[in-house]
Amino acid sequence: MASIIKNPKDLWAGIMYMGLGGTAVIVSRSYSMGTLLRMGPGYFPTVLGGLLVLIGIIVIVRSFFKHGEKIVPFAWKRLVLALGSVVLFGLLVRGAGLALAIFILVLMSAFAHDKFKLAPSIILAISMTLFSILVFIKGLGVPLRILGTWFGN
Repeated sequence: MASIIKNPKDLWAGIMYMGLGGTAVIVSRSYSMGTLLRMGPGYFPTVLGGLLVLIGIIVIVRSFFKHGEKIVPFAWKRLVLALGSVVLFGLLVRGAGLALAIFILVLMSAFAHDKFKLAPSIILAISMTLFSILVFIKGLGVPLRILGTWFGN
């Protein structure tokens, strides 16, 4: 039996847009709206939330007419590795320093990819580490240590 939903990805994307937009509208109700010329703090989130709801409706309606791909199983490994690398970066940056934290972040994030290869990932991690040190510490003067307090600095 054929489903009336021809594009499940669009259906779920539309539901997500409507949920986010509806939440923004509900939360911003407690703020004053103001006027078009003197916008209050609730004006922008209400308008943006309303537009997201409208886009969600359009995407949901489109899911019934335009053919699309089926939804594939969720990639938990990728999610855990990508988000875990960012959390680990936050935990390491002060104690281990920017160099080691960036290196681990890039290497762990690269491992989340299906076609992970160690040598190119190490080259990328070293490149990103050097780039980050040059831009953030040397160029912008961000007060982070290259090697952290765990290494006796």
